[in-house]
Amino acid sequence: MTIVQSIILGIIQGLTEFIPVSSSGHLVLVPHLFGWQISPEESFIFNILLQVATLVAVFAYFWLDILSIVRTTIQDIRQKQPLAHPESRLAWLLAVATIPAGLAGLFLNGTLEKTFDSPLATSIFLLGTAVLLVSAEKFGKRSRPLSNIRWLDAIWIGITQILALLPGISRSGATITGGMLRDLDRPAAARFSFLMSIPIMIAAGLFASLKLTRIPNFIELLPTFSAGFIAAAVTGYLAIRWLLKYLSSRSLYVFAIYCAAFGVLNIIIIAVRGQ
Repeated sequence: MTIVQSIILGIIQGLTEFIPVSSSGHLVLVPHLFGWQISPEESFIFNILLQVATLVAVFAYFWLDILSIVRTTIQDIRQKQPLAHPESRLAWLLAVATIPAGLAGLFLNGTLEKTFDSPLATSIFLLGTAVLLVSAEKFGKRSRPLSNIRWLDAIWIGITQILALLPGISRSGATITGGMLRDLDRPAAARFSFLMSIPIMIAAGLFASLKLTRIPNFIELLPTFSAGFIAAAVTGYLAIRWLLKYLSSRSLYVFAIYCAAFGVLNIIIIAVRGQ
């Protein structure tokens, strides 16, 4: 992997981690389209590191929210009233929402890693993201704010996040869909989706760090990986700011159309190339 490739993939990750068009799908399909020869192990670790970079973007954008949630939660625990305030209640709901995907990732890691080697499977899963987004718009009533979120909502959104372990299924798309199918409005579903990414991305970062040290030339790869990391963090911040504003008045249909078109395009290219 070259530094230029790393930066391009970092920008793609930053844009597509939060915009619901599947960052994992793009990180698999873009190198395939351009014929970039990147080893599967190196690519898998790099992709996880880019997810950690977008975690930096989440902290940068939501730092006041996160500070308030952490401070209030600690205060309520000390007072033996862990659900006394909306912020601490939200913290526990976010924790509950991360459990399903965390367990699935732990037990299915080996199987899931193999799917990242299949551009065809990724293209098909990208069509799945389109279906999810259309379902959110068609069946969600969009009548509830984030302050109205309940335990069952958090569990359901957490279950939908399991789908995002597959390349081509957008994490933000799956979890925003999960929230909207529980009748949360678009901004509320997106905000909860972005905040619930924090625990799972921290876990992914620890996992990537362990795997990175096992690559024989990982010291040589650090400058290249760092360039992509910075690119992903900056573009991720910009993507969050743009999407929250966009969803305040517009639908997810445009992203569904994009996912379907990009997925079909890649299926056709793969068929033509005979791969």
